[in-house]
Amino acid sequence: MKAAPADQLALTEVARLDAAIRSSDHARRNPEQTTRVNELVAQRQAQSAVLTGLLGDRDDVRAEIARLESDVALVDARVARDTERLASTANVKEAQGLEHELASLAARKSALEDSELELMERLETADASVAEQEAAIAATNEEGARVSAEGKAAVAAATALWESATRDREAVAAGIPAELLALYDRLAARGVGAGLLHRKTCGACHMMLSGTDLQALRQVHDDEVAFCPECGAILVRTEESGL
Repeated sequence: MKAAPADQLALTEVARLDAAIRSSDHARRNPEQTTRVNELVAQRQAQSAVLTGLLGDRDDVRAEIARLESDVALVDARVARDTERLASTANVKEAQGLEHELASLAARKSALEDSELELMERLETADASVAEQEAAIAATNEEGARVSAEGKAAVAAATALWESATRDREAVAAGIPAELLALYDRLAARGVGAGLLHRKTCGACHMMLSGTDLQALRQVHDDEVAFCPECGAILVRTEESGL
């Protein structure tokens, strides 16, 4: 195929823009932050499950404390009643019975208060555990928000680059003969469509050509389309090709 050297050279710009389009399209569809965001989502779910368990444990302790406080209140009421009866009775046997019951109630109250003290210590530990887990979740949420924002910014930047490269590609392609551009597009559909031969190396596959291949290229006129013997891409030659 015949093609002016300038038109062939324009194909290398189309190839560069096509690479930019592919790269930016991949970047906008698959931002690198996606993996970390997914990890943080899973981490947040696991942390929430742990927090649910800690909250349940704390609620159990609180419920037990409330039960003990109710029992203490009943003992206090019984003590107040027995004390009042003891103060008003003249019956020795009844007084002895009341005194014995008051002693039992005092022991009962002491045991309840000891248990309540232990539970209060457990509640303090439970509160600390809940606060620690809530702080961990807050840190995860904060990182998630930051990484998500970075991902959105990366997608926006990649989209802008994709749009710019697409516009530039259309503009450059518009100045290339249709037959030459169609040939390039067919080659580009299976790999890199065109590459600059620079210092005996193909810019499409980055392979250095052999002496035999270079000698064959020297026989191809500048206005003839040449192809890389390694990858099949259109090989654009210039003064720096090393021919």
